[in-house]
Amino acid sequence: MTLWEQIDQPVTYAIPFFILAMVLEIAALRAHPEDRGGYEKVDARNSLIMGAVSIFVSGAAKLAALLGYAALYTHAPWQLDPRNPLSWVAVVLGVDLLWYAYHRTSHRVRLVWAAHQVHHNSRYFNYATALRQKWNPWFELLAWTPLPLLGVPPWMIFTAWSFNLIYQFWVHTETIGKLPRWYEFIFNTPSHHRVHHASDPDYLDRNYGGILILWDRIFGTFQAETFRPTYGLTKNIDSTNVLTLQYYEFGALWRDLRSTRRGRDRLGYIFGPPGWRPADRPPDLEARRAG
Repeated sequence: MTLWEQIDQPVTYAIPFFILAMVLEIAALRAHPEDRGGYEKVDARNSLIMGAVSIFVSGAAKLAALLGYAALYTHAPWQLDPRNPLSWVAVVLGVDLLWYAYHRTSHRVRLVWAAHQVHHNSRYFNYATALRQKWNPWFELLAWTPLPLLGVPPWMIFTAWSFNLIYQFWVHTETIGKLPRWYEFIFNTPSHHRVHHASDPDYLDRNYGGILILWDRIFGTFQAETFRPTYGLTKNIDSTNVLTLQYYEFGALWRDLRSTRRGRDRLGYIFGPPGWRPADRPPDLEARRAG
């Protein structure tokens, strides 16, 4: 199997369907524009640019991750059989659980948040926002390392994660209301994910699930949608420059690190939640943003 075959993903072939979904969403919003944010030209353009660049960045990162995963896989005590349907069920569930853990970490550890925040810094919530991806996928790729150690072939990890991404695309919309109660109870839905993208205090730190919302119910991070969210960061970035939107938080973190010589403060800035400050400085509540 070639390297391309190892990292080739279904999400690549889903791109035409993503474009079709955006066209249909725009048409639906124009037909029923009442109290919905819709699309803003510059914001949507930036999201599409970020998504296009992330395809190449993620491809290169996954190629590097493939080498590490392969090394771990060869030392696994057993190896899953990809011909067994139960193996696929286990891998899909494992990827989704690890996504929940990584996603929750990315909102609670500032260094990881600095990379992830780009997906949240749009003040709009639509299918273009779903494509607003980071150009720093390293933390995410580290999250899957337990899987090759458990005997999961690297290509299965990439394939399962690709299906997870495809699922998460359709929940980025305001054109779909609440779904049947049984579905809302088990799975992530547009209603649940609108809460996740909100900057309202009642909605912060909620609904991290990828495919399943059950993880949030189990681990106490679930919040139902009770009012229309306010999207974006609690302290929005006043720029439409793509590079600024991608890397602003890394710059802010660097400035905070330079502001102190105390090692414990630097560790707090790096590993504390967004908005953390030393005890002798008040917390920056406006800068705190966890979705």
